[in-house]
Amino acid sequence: MLRKILRWFLKLFGWKIDEHVPSVKKCVVVMGPHTSNWDFIIGRIAFFMYGIKGKYLIKKELFFFPLGLFLKWIGGIPVDRKGKNKLTDVAAKMFEEEDELFMVFTPEGTRSYNPNWKKGFYYIAQKAKVPIYLGYIDYERKIGGFHGLFEPTGDVDKDIQAIKDVLKQYKGKYPEKGIDGK
Repeated sequence: MLRKILRWFLKLFGWKIDEHVPSVKKCVVVMGPHTSNWDFIIGRIAFFMYGIKGKYLIKKELFFFPLGLFLKWIGGIPVDRKGKNKLTDVAAKMFEEEDELFMVFTPEGTRSYNPNWKKGFYYIAQKAKVPIYLGYIDYERKIGGFHGLFEPTGDVDKDIQAIKDVLKQYKGKYPEKGIDGK
């Protein structure tokens, strides 16, 4: 029932979610472009429709009452971005302990143009030995979903550029803040 309501809600605003879902139980998801807070809302609705329990790393400062309860309910994981927190180890352990886990990252790290992506998602996928899937949101066509599997080569800089090259075909709500700043 919830899926029908969410599908109707998205359709009301002209959005469609690509029905293709990865056939894995665990993966790192790299989402892009990330130019608006609406990206999270649309993406979260898509994950509900897919029946996927996504997990999201969110700065710990947002986990105050009552917002913190809601963020945890939708899959938020509080992260201290200031100190050394061994996040790669913590995330890899989560993959080890969970039967199903889609951990979602926006490596731009901001809703503004940023050519220097964070690399944590890459190292987490390597350490946890899980695949990397590319997810997208395209405001121009009002569609979002999974683009496909990304096969890392081991050269993190080359691979991040390859991921950017794939995801830059999609337009964010504010294209000038997107992956290539155009």
